[in-house]
Amino acid sequence: MVNLKGLSAFPITPSNRDGQVDAGALRALLEPLIAAKVDSIGLLGSTGSYPYFNRDERRRAVQVAAALADGKTPLLVGVGALRTDDAVKLAQDARDAGAAAGLLAAVSYTPLTDDEVFEHFQTVARESGLPICIYDNPGTTHFRFTPALVGRLSCLEGIIAVKSPALDASTVPGHIAELRAIVPSGFSLGYSADWNCTEALLAGGETWYSVLAGILPKVCVDIVRAVESGDAARARQLDAHLQPIWQLFKTFSSVRVAYAIANLRGICAAEPPRPILPLPPEAQKKVGEVLAGMEIG
Repeated sequence: MVNLKGLSAFPITPSNRDGQVDAGALRALLEPLIAAKVDSIGLLGSTGSYPYFNRDERRRAVQVAAALADGKTPLLVGVGALRTDDAVKLAQDARDAGAAAGLLAAVSYTPLTDDEVFEHFQTVARESGLPICIYDNPGTTHFRFTPALVGRLSCLEGIIAVKSPALDASTVPGHIAELRAIVPSGFSLGYSADWNCTEALLAGGETWYSVLAGILPKVCVDIVRAVESGDAARARQLDAHLQPIWQLFKTFSSVRVAYAIANLRGICAAEPPRPILPLPPEAQKKVGEVLAGMEIG
Protein backbone atom coordinates (compact mmCIF):
# COMPACT_ATOMS: atom_id res chain seq x y z
CA MET A 1 0.00 0.00 0.00
CA VAL A 2 1.25 3.50 -0.83
CA ASN A 3 2.71 5.52 2.03
CA LEU A 4 1.97 9.19 1.44
CA LYS A 5 4.81 11.28 2.80
CA GLY A 6 7.20 14.04 1.78
CA LEU A 7 6.21 16.27 -1.13
CA SER A 8 3.07 15.73 -3.18
CA ALA A 9 3.07 18.08 -6.18
CA PHE A 10 -0.28 19.30 -7.52
CA PRO A 11 -0.18 20.51 -11.15
CA ILE A 12 -2.88 22.24 -13.16
CA THR A 13 -4.71 20.20 -15.80
CA PRO A 14 -4.36 22.04 -19.13
CA SER A 15 -7.34 21.71 -21.45
CA ASN A 16 -9.20 23.43 -24.25
CA ARG A 17 -12.44 25.34 -23.76
CA ASP A 18 -14.48 22.19 -24.43
CA GLY A 19 -12.92 20.50 -21.41
CA GLN A 20 -10.63 18.18 -23.36
CA VAL A 21 -7.33 17.54 -21.60
CA ASP A 22 -4.24 18.69 -23.52
CA ALA A 23 -2.11 15.56 -23.17
CA GLY A 24 1.04 17.17 -24.54
CA ALA A 25 0.81 20.13 -22.18
CA LEU A 26 0.10 17.82 -19.25
CA ARG A 27 3.24 15.83 -20.04
CA ALA A 28 5.23 19.07 -20.19
CA LEU A 29 4.01 19.92 -16.70
CA LEU A 30 4.64 16.47 -15.26
CA GLU A 31 8.11 15.80 -16.66
CA PRO A 32 9.85 18.39 -14.40
CA LEU A 33 8.03 17.00 -11.35
CA ILE A 34 9.29 13.49 -12.04
CA ALA A 35 12.79 14.80 -12.80
CA ALA A 36 12.82 16.73 -9.52
CA LYS A 37 11.93 13.50 -7.69
CA VAL A 38 8.81 14.69 -5.92
CA ASP A 39 7.46 11.97 -3.65
CA SER A 40 4.07 11.84 -5.38
CA ILE A 41 1.98 13.73 -7.91
CA GLY A 42 -1.45 15.01 -6.88
CA LEU A 43 -3.23 14.74 -10.20
CA LEU A 44 -6.72 16.21 -10.58
CA GLY A 45 -6.71 17.94 -7.23
CA SER A 46 -8.35 21.32 -6.74
CA THR A 47 -5.43 22.93 -8.59
CA GLY A 48 -6.09 20.33 -11.28
CA SER A 49 -9.74 21.45 -11.47
CA TYR A 50 -11.12 17.93 -11.11
CA PRO A 51 -14.83 18.90 -10.84
CA TYR A 52 -14.65 20.62 -14.22
CA PHE A 53 -13.82 17.45 -16.17
CA ASN A 54 -16.07 14.59 -17.20
CA ARG A 55 -15.28 10.98 -16.43
CA ASP A 56 -13.65 10.24 -19.78
CA GLU A 57 -11.28 13.21 -19.56
CA ARG A 58 -10.38 12.43 -15.96
CA ARG A 59 -9.57 8.86 -16.95
CA ARG A 60 -7.48 10.09 -19.88
CA ALA A 61 -5.50 12.46 -17.66
CA VAL A 62 -4.62 9.59 -15.31
CA GLN A 63 -3.62 7.38 -18.22
CA VAL A 64 -1.30 10.08 -19.59
CA ALA A 65 0.27 10.65 -16.18
CA ALA A 66 0.61 6.95 -15.38
CA ALA A 67 2.35 6.25 -18.67
CA LEU A 68 4.83 9.04 -17.98
CA ALA A 69 5.43 8.17 -14.32
CA ASP A 70 5.90 4.50 -15.26
CA GLY A 71 5.47 3.34 -11.69
CA LYS A 72 8.38 5.45 -10.42
CA THR A 73 6.35 8.36 -9.02
CA PRO A 74 3.09 7.46 -7.23
CA LEU A 75 -0.06 9.16 -8.45
CA LEU A 76 -2.60 10.49 -5.96
CA VAL A 77 -5.71 11.16 -8.05
CA GLY A 78 -8.74 13.30 -7.22
CA VAL A 79 -11.86 11.11 -7.34
CA GLY A 80 -14.39 13.44 -5.77
CA ALA A 81 -17.92 13.72 -7.16
CA LEU A 82 -21.37 14.78 -5.99
CA ARG A 83 -22.78 11.26 -6.16
CA THR A 84 -21.28 8.31 -4.30
CA ASP A 85 -21.77 5.99 -7.27
CA ASP A 86 -19.88 8.42 -9.52
CA ALA A 87 -17.03 8.69 -7.03
CA VAL A 88 -16.81 4.89 -6.93
CA LYS A 89 -16.54 4.75 -10.72
CA LEU A 90 -13.91 7.50 -10.79
CA ALA A 91 -11.88 5.69 -8.14
CA GLN A 92 -12.14 2.44 -10.09
CA ASP A 93 -11.01 4.24 -13.24
CA ALA A 94 -8.06 5.77 -11.41
CA ARG A 95 -7.09 2.39 -9.95
CA ASP A 96 -7.29 0.67 -13.32
CA ALA A 97 -5.23 3.43 -14.97
CA GLY A 98 -2.41 3.07 -12.47
CA ALA A 99 -3.13 5.45 -9.59
CA ALA A 100 -1.58 4.56 -6.25
CA ALA A 101 -4.28 6.30 -4.19
CA GLY A 102 -7.37 8.46 -4.52
CA LEU A 103 -7.98 11.90 -3.03
CA LEU A 104 -11.62 12.13 -1.96
CA ALA A 105 -13.38 15.32 -0.89
CA ALA A 106 -16.85 15.66 0.60
CA VAL A 107 -18.21 17.30 -2.55
CA SER A 108 -21.81 18.37 -2.08
CA TYR A 109 -24.61 20.74 -3.03
CA THR A 110 -26.85 19.84 -0.09
CA PRO A 111 -24.86 20.17 3.17
CA LEU A 112 -23.77 16.77 4.44
CA THR A 113 -23.81 15.29 7.93
CA ASP A 114 -20.85 13.47 9.44
CA ASP A 115 -22.67 10.15 9.07
CA GLU A 116 -23.35 10.80 5.37
CA VAL A 117 -19.69 11.62 4.75
CA PHE A 118 -18.62 8.52 6.68
CA GLU A 119 -20.87 6.30 4.55
CA HIS A 120 -19.68 8.02 1.36
CA PHE A 121 -16.01 7.38 2.16
CA GLN A 122 -16.63 3.86 3.39
CA THR A 123 -18.45 2.97 0.17
CA VAL A 124 -15.85 4.47 -2.17
CA ALA A 125 -12.97 2.77 -0.37
CA ARG A 126 -14.73 -0.61 -0.20
CA GLU A 127 -16.13 -0.73 -3.72
CA SER A 128 -13.14 0.74 -5.56
CA GLY A 129 -10.31 -1.06 -3.80
CA LEU A 130 -8.26 2.13 -4.20
CA PRO A 131 -6.48 3.45 -1.08
CA ILE A 132 -8.11 6.76 -0.14
CA CYS A 133 -6.72 10.01 1.28
CA ILE A 134 -9.32 12.17 3.02
CA TYR A 135 -9.42 15.60 1.40
CA ASP A 136 -10.45 18.19 3.99
CA ASN A 137 -11.04 21.29 1.88
CA PRO A 138 -13.70 23.41 3.58
CA GLY A 139 -12.88 26.43 1.44
CA THR A 140 -14.53 24.73 -1.55
CA THR A 141 -16.76 22.01 -0.07
CA HIS A 142 -17.96 23.98 2.99
CA PHE A 143 -17.62 20.76 4.98
CA ARG A 144 -14.99 20.52 7.70
CA PHE A 145 -13.71 17.20 8.97
CA THR A 146 -13.57 17.17 12.76
CA PRO A 147 -10.79 15.18 14.42
CA ALA A 148 -13.48 12.78 15.63
CA LEU A 149 -14.65 12.09 12.08
CA VAL A 150 -11.09 11.68 10.81
CA GLY A 151 -10.54 9.23 13.65
CA ARG A 152 -13.62 7.20 12.66
CA LEU A 153 -12.62 7.14 9.00
CA SER A 154 -8.99 6.27 9.74
CA CYS A 155 -10.13 2.95 11.21
CA LEU A 156 -11.72 1.87 7.92
CA GLU A 157 -9.82 -0.45 5.64
CA GLY A 158 -8.41 1.49 2.73
CA ILE A 159 -8.48 4.98 4.32
CA ILE A 160 -4.78 5.75 4.64
CA ALA A 161 -4.22 9.50 5.03
CA VAL A 162 -5.71 12.94 5.48
CA LYS A 163 -4.90 16.17 3.67
CA SER A 164 -5.80 19.04 6.00
CA PRO A 165 -5.60 22.79 5.41
CA ALA A 166 -2.83 24.51 7.38
CA LEU A 167 -4.75 27.77 7.56
CA ASP A 168 -2.97 28.96 10.72
CA ALA A 169 0.56 27.71 11.34
CA SER A 170 0.22 28.28 15.09
CA THR A 171 -2.62 25.76 15.39
CA VAL A 172 -0.96 22.96 13.39
CA PRO A 173 1.05 21.37 16.24
CA GLY A 174 -2.10 21.02 18.32
CA HIS A 175 -4.02 19.64 15.36
CA ILE A 176 -1.33 17.06 14.68
CA ALA A 177 -1.27 16.00 18.33
CA GLU A 178 -5.06 15.69 18.44
CA LEU A 179 -5.19 13.57 15.30
CA ARG A 180 -2.16 11.45 16.20
CA ALA A 181 -3.89 10.46 19.45
CA ILE A 182 -6.87 8.92 17.61
CA VAL A 183 -5.61 7.59 14.26
CA PRO A 184 -3.83 4.25 13.78
CA SER A 185 -0.08 3.95 13.44
CA GLY A 186 0.95 4.48 9.82
CA PHE A 187 -1.96 6.81 9.00
CA SER A 188 -0.43 9.81 7.23
CA LEU A 189 -1.12 13.38 8.38
CA GLY A 190 -0.45 15.97 5.67
CA TYR A 191 -1.17 19.61 5.00
CA SER A 192 -1.92 22.13 2.26
CA ALA A 193 -1.89 25.97 2.11
CA ASP A 194 1.68 26.29 0.87
CA TRP A 195 2.65 29.35 2.90
CA ASN A 196 2.22 27.46 6.20
CA CYS A 197 3.46 24.03 5.15
CA THR A 198 7.12 24.39 6.06
CA GLU A 199 6.03 24.98 9.64
CA ALA A 200 3.53 22.12 9.36
CA LEU A 201 6.31 19.75 8.33
CA LEU A 202 8.57 20.98 11.11
CA ALA A 203 5.72 20.40 13.58
CA GLY A 204 5.48 16.75 12.54
CA GLY A 205 3.27 16.73 9.46
CA GLU A 206 4.33 13.95 7.14
CA THR A 207 3.21 15.30 3.76
CA TRP A 208 3.16 18.68 2.05
CA TYR A 209 0.43 18.77 -0.59
CA SER A 210 1.79 21.63 -2.66
CA VAL A 211 0.45 23.83 -5.45
CA LEU A 212 3.81 25.49 -6.06
CA ALA A 213 5.53 22.11 -6.39
CA GLY A 214 3.20 21.39 -9.29
CA ILE A 215 4.76 24.20 -11.28
CA LEU A 216 8.14 24.95 -9.60
CA PRO A 217 9.11 21.68 -7.94
CA LYS A 218 12.81 22.02 -7.19
CA VAL A 219 12.64 24.61 -4.40
CA CYS A 220 9.79 22.70 -2.75
CA VAL A 221 11.79 19.46 -2.90
CA ASP A 222 14.70 21.32 -1.31
CA ILE A 223 12.49 22.48 1.59
CA VAL A 224 11.18 18.99 2.23
CA ARG A 225 14.64 17.43 2.09
CA ALA A 226 15.95 20.08 4.51
CA VAL A 227 13.17 19.18 6.96
CA GLU A 228 13.86 15.48 6.53
CA SER A 229 17.56 16.03 7.28
CA GLY A 230 16.77 18.03 10.42
CA ASP A 231 17.93 21.37 8.98
CA ALA A 232 15.06 23.57 10.15
CA ALA A 233 17.05 26.77 9.56
CA ARG A 234 17.62 25.88 5.91
CA ALA A 235 13.96 24.95 5.41
CA ARG A 236 12.82 28.25 6.89
CA GLN A 237 15.37 30.19 4.83
CA LEU A 238 14.05 28.67 1.61
CA ASP A 239 10.47 29.28 2.71
CA ALA A 240 11.22 32.92 3.50
CA HIS A 241 12.59 33.37 -0.03
CA LEU A 242 9.19 32.27 -1.35
CA GLN A 243 7.18 34.86 0.59
CA PRO A 244 6.50 36.99 -2.53
CA ILE A 245 4.92 33.95 -4.21
CA TRP A 246 2.94 33.10 -1.08
CA GLN A 247 1.60 36.64 -1.15
CA LEU A 248 0.56 36.21 -4.79
CA PHE A 249 -1.24 32.99 -3.84
CA LYS A 250 -3.12 34.73 -1.05
CA THR A 251 -3.98 37.75 -3.19
CA PHE A 252 -5.02 36.12 -6.48
CA SER A 253 -5.58 32.43 -5.48
CA SER A 254 -2.99 29.73 -6.00
CA VAL A 255 -4.69 28.07 -8.96
CA ARG A 256 -4.86 31.29 -10.98
CA VAL A 257 -1.23 32.09 -10.17
CA ALA A 258 -0.20 28.55 -11.16
CA TYR A 259 -1.77 29.02 -14.59
CA ALA A 260 -0.05 32.39 -14.95
CA ILE A 261 3.35 30.90 -14.05
CA ALA A 262 2.89 28.01 -16.48
CA ASN A 263 2.23 30.45 -19.29
CA LEU A 264 4.85 33.02 -18.34
CA ARG A 265 7.58 30.39 -18.10
CA GLY A 266 6.55 28.79 -21.39
CA ILE A 267 5.81 25.40 -19.83
CA CYS A 268 2.46 25.28 -21.60
CA ALA A 269 -0.24 27.59 -22.94
CA ALA A 270 -3.39 27.05 -20.91
CA GLU A 271 -6.38 28.83 -19.47
CA PRO A 272 -8.32 27.73 -16.40
CA PRO A 273 -11.70 26.10 -17.07
CA ARG A 274 -14.55 28.58 -17.49
CA PRO A 275 -16.11 30.30 -15.62
CA ILE A 276 -12.70 30.74 -13.93
CA LEU A 277 -10.85 33.44 -15.83
CA PRO A 278 -7.12 33.98 -16.28
CA LEU A 279 -5.57 36.71 -14.19
CA PRO A 280 -6.06 40.17 -15.71
CA PRO A 281 -3.04 41.71 -17.44
CA GLU A 282 -1.96 43.82 -14.47
CA ALA A 283 -2.01 40.81 -12.16
CA GLN A 284 -0.08 38.72 -14.70
CA LYS A 285 2.46 41.51 -14.90
CA LYS A 286 2.83 41.38 -11.13
CA VAL A 287 3.39 37.62 -11.24
CA GLY A 288 6.03 38.13 -13.93
CA GLU A 289 7.80 40.79 -11.87
CA VAL A 290 7.89 38.53 -8.83
CA LEU A 291 9.32 35.64 -10.84
CA ALA A 292 11.91 37.89 -12.47
CA GLY A 293 13.08 39.05 -9.05
CA MET A 294 13.58 35.53 -7.75
CA GLU A 295 15.96 32.76 -8.71
CA ILE A 296 13.83 29.63 -8.64
CA GLY A 297 14.66 26.47 -10.49
